[in-house]
Amino acid sequence: MRPEPRETPDAEAGSALVEMIGLTREREHGGTGFRLRVPRFEVRPGEFVALVGDSGSGKSTLLDMLALVLRPTAAERFRVRLGNESTDVMALWQQGREGRLARLRRERLGYVLQTGGLLPFLTVRGNLALPLKMNGRYGEEPAIASAAERMGIGRLLDRHPHRLSGGERQRVAVLRALLHRPALVLADEPTAAVDKTRARAVVADFRSVAQVLGTAIVMVTHDLDLVRDVADRTYRCTLGASSPSLVESVCGPA
Repeated sequence: MRPEPRETPDAEAGSALVEMIGLTREREHGGTGFRLRVPRFEVRPGEFVALVGDSGSGKSTLLDMLALVLRPTAAERFRVRLGNESTDVMALWQQGREGRLARLRRERLGYVLQTGGLLPFLTVRGNLALPLKMNGRYGEEPAIASAAERMGIGRLLDRHPHRLSGGERQRVAVLRALLHRPALVLADEPTAAVDKTRARAVVADFRSVAQVLGTAIVMVTHDLDLVRDVADRTYRCTLGASSPSLVESVCGPA
């Protein structure tokens, strides 16, 4: 039987919800390697963290590691805090604890895709109920309706996604990611498909509802101006020196 990954009291782990130190991810494609280096990255409870950078700089790669779907090549430290304990994520990967990783993803994380990812055959109400049902939480219809009103989409609950505007679909997707009260929501360019005015409104609503629910956010964007006024912390992924055989990027404080 493999030993459980070591968990530490919160006093030792500090107050960070997620902490990465000395993390790298390497890959190769067509004879050219790519290395992403993350000297230090952290998210604290309730924070809005912006992750900015040009296309191909590793933003989505870092987000996938935060989402526990992509294994780092190496890390001095990669921990997530659950309640009063901090779990060693690298140990879970090294020990092949896929079930434990899946449980963390389901219970503690929310995700917002560029296109929203709403199921077309379900109404807005049905889409919003999905993460609650997946976590065994039934009978929370009043909570769905109340949260939808806060997000400005209460009148849309009985519509299907094809009857929504781009901005409305993203608001629904954002709320769906928040409803089961995850510790952390990861958003990959969630406003890419809407204009600047609607994008600002979506981000403001995102931040507002997350604060009410006590959820931290990591949002990937190429547009620093979009998140400048709402982000508590900003990291930038920057492409560095490259050669025919290797491209390197570093993600650090902006």
